[in-house]
Amino acid sequence: MPSSTTELIKSKLDVVELLRGYMTLAPAGKNFKGLCPFHHEKSPSFMVSPERQSWHCFGCALGGDIFTFIMRHENIEFGEAMRILAEKAGVELRHENPAEYKYSGLLYDLNESAKNFFKQSLAAAPVAQKYLTERGLTKETIEEFEIGWAPNETEGLSMFFLNNGTGPQDLLQAGLSIKTERGLMLDRFRGRIMFPIHNHMGRVVGFTGRILPQLDRGDMGKYVNSPETPIFQKSKILYGFWKSKDSVREKKSAILVEGQMDFLMSYQSGAKNVIASSGTALTADHLRTLHRFTEEIILSFDNDVAGSDAAERAIALAEANDFSVKIATFVDFKDAADAAHANPENVLKTFAAAIPAPEFYFKKYLPQNTVELSTRDGLMKLRAVLGKLKDLTSPVERDFWMKELSHRTGINSSVLEEEAGKASIVHPQIYGPKEKEEVVPKRIISRRDFIVEKMLAAVLARQNFLEKNPDESVKDVFSVFDDCAEYLTPAQKEVLWILKSGARRSDDPAIDEMIGSTVFLSSEEVADDEIQKLKNEFVKEYIKEQRSILTTKIKNAEATGNDEELKQALEELKDVQSLREE
Repeated sequence: MPSSTTELIKSKLDVVELLRGYMTLAPAGKNFKGLCPFHHEKSPSFMVSPERQSWHCFGCALGGDIFTFIMRHENIEFGEAMRILAEKAGVELRHENPAEYKYSGLLYDLNESAKNFFKQSLAAAPVAQKYLTERGLTKETIEEFEIGWAPNETEGLSMFFLNNGTGPQDLLQAGLSIKTERGLMLDRFRGRIMFPIHNHMGRVVGFTGRILPQLDRGDMGKYVNSPETPIFQKSKILYGFWKSKDSVREKKSAILVEGQMDFLMSYQSGAKNVIASSGTALTADHLRTLHRFTEEIILSFDNDVAGSDAAERAIALAEANDFSVKIATFVDFKDAADAAHANPENVLKTFAAAIPAPEFYFKKYLPQNTVELSTRDGLMKLRAVLGKLKDLTSPVERDFWMKELSHRTGINSSVLEEEAGKASIVHPQIYGPKEKEEVVPKRIISRRDFIVEKMLAAVLARQNFLEKNPDESVKDVFSVFDDCAEYLTPAQKEVLWILKSGARRSDDPAIDEMIGSTVFLSSEEVADDEIQKLKNEFVKEYIKEQRSILTTKIKNAEATGNDEELKQALEELKDVQSLREE
């Protein structure tokens, strides 16, 4: 009998069957082999042993059991891998409420059955099939993403379930049925093309239903989504990610589009690293999921004012979460779906031509004629751009784009810096009327800056501990910064100097705020090895940031044909790559 939960899960899941859900395996004697999903190879060197219930790649030397495979493939921690595999194995984790765990399983089953019902209904609905064909979807795409049809009946799905013994309350909780004021059970989805929403492991957790145009009387939403349930939270699910996550990891970039049709037509056109939000705007939870696979996101929203404004909000959120952001805009089409329908190459070319976010702001706000910058309206547009550049978390990236703005406008960088101080005065035609309620701006810092604050706080805490414990060996704890101080910003260097001198105050409010934050975080004693770990993390973040900035600089130099700037950027990148990541 298995002596632990992990062993129980292993006893219920076969390594070959599990891995077949992620890759193609072929028999090789008593074992199985396939192309390794963790590195590029042409000849299979990835072996799976049913006897040992393990896997090993002779190409990259990785190996392990089902837990290590899921952890590496999904880029998650052990606890999350255990939850995923426990669910697949039907094993109850002791820290979870058994009743809740079983109920989640019921919701999965109901959504799976509903998906099959909708698929069978589509097979018998020529009018729905015609709509999908006219929109440009192939039979292969329809089948791959399990698209279906909700009959235009008040209780077709509900009666299907009730006749098979499902309780009415379960259908309501799953969001498949609704109850009227008179207590009647009705289908939530009627006369709609049904797009199943899969979680990131490929299980159906909800639906989006698109009303068939000829049934749209204008008194109902074009799209209806499943309500949030214990297994479906819109803020955490990215549509199609269960299919595209491997491509996102491989290409180190994710393309975010607005809706299901944009996703499907883009994916069908060959853009396999595409994703879409599920009936909601981009959220921090979405970005946390993506961060496991990539640090670059390409935004491609509708080619209209609403799409442009949505892109700006997404840019701000993505940059605040340490993403490199680009924008792909369809000039001659409303969105990716229309562009792909006309010609699949339209999608691939537009995504490949995505521009950095600051470039997007330049095109959106800067006047075509620099003379217009002398007018009041032109000045307001310039301030709008300056306001966006001020929000860039990387000082180096901010400096690069400020110089680029100076080059394009012919305005001296120092003058632009001075004008940036007035950038909060925005033009009402750009941003709309000012809200009545004043909002206190939050202090937004990059991940690297946050690590520096934690590191300073840890060093300060260590110094405080040594001062209170004279028996401990006393040393200059601030010396940990000796070989990496050059990576600090001027403000951080000043904070470091003040703290080393024993002071805790500054005449500069901004510096004083950083000191106060550091002192606040230094309430607990920290071991030397923890400080070293923070230092290593800081250096890695610095190198990563410099690589991103120099890569952008190289691409811009190549695009403009500036050989001298290109040569300099390549040399700087070589120097950065030679830095030792401790």
